[in-house]
Amino acid sequence: MVVETGIAAPNFTLLDQDEKPLDLKSLRGRWVVLYFYPKDSTPGCTVEACDFRDNFRRLSAKDAVVLGVSRESAKSHSNFRAKKDLPFSLLVDAEAEVCKLYGVWQMKKFMGREFMGIVRSTFLIDPKGRIAKVWSPVSVKGHVDEVLAAL
Repeated sequence: MVVETGIAAPNFTLLDQDEKPLDLKSLRGRWVVLYFYPKDSTPGCTVEACDFRDNFRRLSAKDAVVLGVSRESAKSHSNFRAKKDLPFSLLVDAEAEVCKLYGVWQMKKFMGREFMGIVRSTFLIDPKGRIAKVWSPVSVKGHVDEVLAAL
């Protein structure tokens, strides 16, 4: 599926770091910054998460909810969230179902090896549940400023 600006955001329910279900539709009426990242506690993913953390007040002031999604376990998410003092939920997509739904589960290359993985991407969902903006692939440096500008 190709998720692009203007379409209804594909709905999903995933468990968060505390193993509590979160349904995307429950956030209607608010902006949602839905970001997909490859792995907890890796350099690029840590910088990205900390940038969202450091700008969390600015994002919240625009009535935006931040949600991170990766294939890591709830325990891994919980540890990462605690270690980096992240004020937003990290969602578990162990089977990459939501990653596939949003088109971020793709063939990647690293050090001559090809494999399926998450392409770092962010989807801005408007209060009506529609895709307002897509960044894919994401360049971490300056990305949160781009999100804030779009809000």
